[in-house]
Amino acid sequence: MFIPVAKFLIYGTAVYLVVGPLFQLSTTQLLAVSGLLGAALGFGLKDLFAGVIGGLVIILERPYQVGDKVAIGDHYGEVTDVGLRATTLTTPDDTAVRIPNAMLFTESVANANAGRPEMMVVVEVAVAPEADVARARAVVRDALVTSRYAFVDDDHPVAVFVEDETYYRTVRGKAYVADLREEFAFASDVTERALAAFEAEGIETPDPRVLAHGGAQG
Repeated sequence: MFIPVAKFLIYGTAVYLVVGPLFQLSTTQLLAVSGLLGAALGFGLKDLFAGVIGGLVIILERPYQVGDKVAIGDHYGEVTDVGLRATTLTTPDDTAVRIPNAMLFTESVANANAGRPEMMVVVEVAVAPEADVARARAVVRDALVTSRYAFVDDDHPVAVFVEDETYYRTVRGKAYVADLREEFAFASDVTERALAAFEAEGIETPDPRVLAHGGAQG
C-alpha cells in the first residue's frame, strides 16, 4: 500500500531537482511556475488528479486491500493491485480490469472479506412451489456443512432461507469458505450435490423455461 506513495514522492522530488537547476529559477519563481502549471494541469488532468486523490483515500482509509474480493460499480473480482491512480481487479473470468480510484467517490464499494482469508458465499437453488420446502432446506444445509470447502464454527454459522418467487421458490444458503479463492468451487460443489439430492428424494425443481421467465437461478 505504500508503494504508490513512495512513487509519488520520488517522482515529485526528481522533477523538483531536475527542473530547478535546468531553468535556474529562484525559489519564488519556482513556486510561481509550479502554481501556474498546477492550475493548467488541474483543468486538463482533473480526472487524473481525482484518481490520485482517490488512491490516497484508499491508502489512508483502506476500504479494501490487495487480496480482497470486492465489487466496485458493475465490476467484481479480487484486488490484485492498488496504484495511486487505479485499482486492478481480476474477475472470475480471469480478466484484469483497471478501475480509476476516482470511482471511489461516485460508486458503491462492497468488500466481501475485509482483509480476512475467509468469506461468506451465497448459494441459490430453485424448487417448485409444491415441493417439500422443509426437506429442501435440510438438503441445502447438509450440502453446505459437508462441503470440503466449508468453514463452520461459532463465528461463521450456516444459514438457509426460503423466498417465494412468482413461479417457484428460491432456497438460499449462506456459509463461509476458509479460503476466498474457493468461492466458486464451493458454490458449484454445493449446487451440484443439492440438485442431486433433490432428484434422489423426489423434490421437484421448476422447469428451466420457468426459471428463464421468472429470473435466473443462482
